[in-house]
Amino acid sequence: MIVLAIDSGLEKTGYSVFHNKGIDSYLRTSGLLKTDKTIAIEKRLLQIYQKLNKVINEFRPQVIVIEQLFFFKNKKTAIAVSQTQGVIMLLAAQHKIALKLLTPLQIKKTVTGYGQADKLSIRKMVNITLHISKKIKEDDEIDAIACGLAYCYLNKSILY
Repeated sequence: MIVLAIDSGLEKTGYSVFHNKGIDSYLRTSGLLKTDKTIAIEKRLLQIYQKLNKVINEFRPQVIVIEQLFFFKNKKTAIAVSQTQGVIMLLAAQHKIALKLLTPLQIKKTVTGYGQADKLSIRKMVNITLHISKKIKEDDEIDAIACGLAYCYLNKSILY
């Protein structure tokens, strides 16, 4: 099974692609999609749609995993994340791909063993677990990898 995990954001959207087969999972690729703040929101959402559509067409995932939106201190950020998640949901529906939601607590607890883990702890565990050789600078990409890794761990007993 190919799993596409996405960390939703209007300015930066992280993604990761995992191959998950039973107890074996490995990271195929990851990346970061950026949009320019000076461009209108609808055009930025279109860019995210087009870029993620290319990723979907290249890797043909059977499932898309995103982090469930619960609470944001910044309402503007919450709206932008919700809009981006709407684009992702549309892509999943268009391509007939299953969509799964994981809570931040599930992701943190699964990847680090602690549901209140900070960004640095998540980054360390992702790097240690997956032996990532490339330097990943952005938290959005790490978050997408953590989301995909958590989904694979939580579904490791499923054979495809």
